[in-house]
Amino acid sequence: MLELRLVQGSLLKKVLEAIKDLVTDANFDCSGTGFSLQAMDSSHVALVALLLRSEGFEHYRCDRNLSMGMNLGNMAKMLRCAGNDDIITIKADDGSDTVTFMFESPNQDKIADFEMKLMDIDSEHLGIPDSEYQAIVRMPSSEFSRICKDLSSIGDTVIISVTKEGVKFSTAGDIGTANIVCRQNKTVDKVSCIVPPLVCIDLFPFHAFILWFCGVLHNESQGSRLQG
Repeated sequence: MLELRLVQGSLLKKVLEAIKDLVTDANFDCSGTGFSLQAMDSSHVALVALLLRSEGFEHYRCDRNLSMGMNLGNMAKMLRCAGNDDIITIKADDGSDTVTFMFESPNQDKIADFEMKLMDIDSEHLGIPDSEYQAIVRMPSSEFSRICKDLSSIGDTVIISVTKEGVKFSTAGDIGTANIVCRQNKTVDKVSCIVPPLVCIDLFPFHAFILWFCGVLHNESQGSRLQG
């Protein structure tokens, strides 16, 4: 028996909206520690790893480890039926081929439930190795999302290059080219760089650059909506 009650239901809605364009079908794994997902996008470029810890739920019951295959687009459609302030409860019986989503308004004057069929999805858990990065850039997620959205309308790929002076986003397409430079703010402590328009860079002694597909980068940046 699985029963998860999330008071801040809007969190789950935002999570699904952020990843549904990257991953079509995926297994949600439920265990005593939390509600998790790990999946690659269809082009095997991006890896999505999600964990909602059990402590974050008002009520969390998972009698045994359970894997539920879901179509994320269909799941997102159901979650859109919940209000931003609604309490969301997820229920599934052992051996069942369906999962139930229940939405309750804060004052309990409206309760809705939706049942969705589960899928059989073959997947393997991928290990994420520790990596040493040539550069670390800290910038507001909303600004990063806006840059990705702007550049995706110009070209198919974007080059991100980092120097001590700042980070440069470049793209080229049939209609022209575009460059956006965010300069490092040197007047604030790097650890506290969380308020726009601050950009802070830790650069290990290299000039770093990376090439990304704009579509994938724009979809990944949708996670910025999880803030606030």
